[in-house]
Amino acid sequence: MKTILKWVGIVLGALVGLLVIAAIAVYALSEAKINAKYDAPTVNNITASTDPAVIARGQHLATAISACVGCHGENLGGGILIDDPALARIVAPNLTQGQNGRGSELSDADMARVLRYGVKPDGTSVKIMPADDYTHLTDTDLIAVISWVRSLPPVDSNLPPHEFRPVGRLLTALNQLDIYVAARFDPNVPRLEPAEAVSVEYGNYLANIAGCTGCHGPGLSGGPIPGAPPDWPPAANITVAGAINGWSEADFFHTLRTGVDPSGHQLVSEMPYEQYANMTDDELKAIWAFLQSMPPKEFGNR
Repeated sequence: MKTILKWVGIVLGALVGLLVIAAIAVYALSEAKINAKYDAPTVNNITASTDPAVIARGQHLATAISACVGCHGENLGGGILIDDPALARIVAPNLTQGQNGRGSELSDADMARVLRYGVKPDGTSVKIMPADDYTHLTDTDLIAVISWVRSLPPVDSNLPPHEFRPVGRLLTALNQLDIYVAARFDPNVPRLEPAEAVSVEYGNYLANIAGCTGCHGPGLSGGPIPGAPPDWPPAANITVAGAINGWSEADFFHTLRTGVDPSGHQLVSEMPYEQYANMTDDELKAIWAFLQSMPPKEFGNR
């Protein structure tokens, strides 16, 4: 009996030792991923403007198209995006120049680098923020967004930092948590500069900076959303072979303006239609023209 208990003790001790080693390995691997440094070009040709027209353009972009306010709040004071006890706490920072705001810490070039390449001043990646959509912003629109951010009143905040918890660290160690935007970044992505018009070309530009292609895929056929929390639903197929099959332009307008599609289905809250509802008629017409120009695809065939 004593021999059996001795061996049971040895086995249990070995298992505990293996678990400790595994936990240390997961922590070390996840820390390396979380704190990994990325090379990205500096963006030195971007300087915030005080021109009211430029600021107004930036406000429209940030509130109606690129939907920055959806995460950072209407006043850009930030907030907690995810607080899962097993996964992580992910925080959208305060972007103003108030107490604990990033606006007073970041130069215009720093902001431009974050938006265009997803890389913070310390070289680490932003988490979740769709910089791979914002990389498509032209210099003119990038300046407009930064100018609007600079124009906002300071907001004081005391937000907690990001925190990665056991499941989040395990998924990070296994490269299964795709929230490190800079890691999937293509710095050579072509940047469109079409004229503002009701055209397929301008609709393509708007669809990129609004995140349509980021969530629904470059071919708009839908599927799992890169970097989204695991409980988010997959993006719909919005080619003419998918969800918008049979829609009219008026149906598209109604869906984006109200969040309810022609069948009466309420769009999921993860789709920022409340921001997109503020696009102009011409912007929605351009996006509709772009959607109609895309070839039909089966769901998930990005």
